[in-house]
Amino acid sequence: MKLDKGKLLIAEPAILNDSSFNRAIVLLTEHTSNNSVGFILNRPLEYTVNDLLPDVNCHFPVYQGGPVEQDNLYFVHKIPELIPDSIEVANGIFWGGNFESLKELLNDEVLKTSDIRFFLGYSGWGKQQLVKEMNQNSWFVGENDFENIFSLDEKSLWKNKLLQKGGDYKLWANAPSDFNLN
Repeated sequence: MKLDKGKLLIAEPAILNDSSFNRAIVLLTEHTSNNSVGFILNRPLEYTVNDLLPDVNCHFPVYQGGPVEQDNLYFVHKIPELIPDSIEVANGIFWGGNFESLKELLNDEVLKTSDIRFFLGYSGWGKQQLVKEMNQNSWFVGENDFENIFSLDEKSLWKNKLLQKGGDYKLWANAPSDFNLN
């Protein structure tokens, strides 16, 4: 399957020793010949938006988006009509937008957690780096076939994608995350 924005990168079981991407599902928000950017969908942190932005009355969870710029807050959403200057990723999913508008919406409690997801940091790849990782079988590409990626159960997301792929992946889907527990 072709790499493109809006696709999901699913960590191959072969990269289990990579602490940044072990069992990760990454939503690609940009993919060009020069770089790729995405956000890990299944790594909730112990923070809420209010913990990071005290002037915002919002207790939505924050996710670890990736190992790059972890001191910056990013967001992906499905409400471009409410957040101007959003960039369409694919299938009704948008990245970023006017932050002041977003803060107002959050403080006015207009949004639901199923509308938006927040990330600290992002996952980034330089020119041909992601293609090289694909060739090394670090990832496989999946369709974003979820009705709403913002209301997913992140605990079972990776497992479900492996089960969907089938074959030997079914064995890995049920393997413990820590093999020392086996």
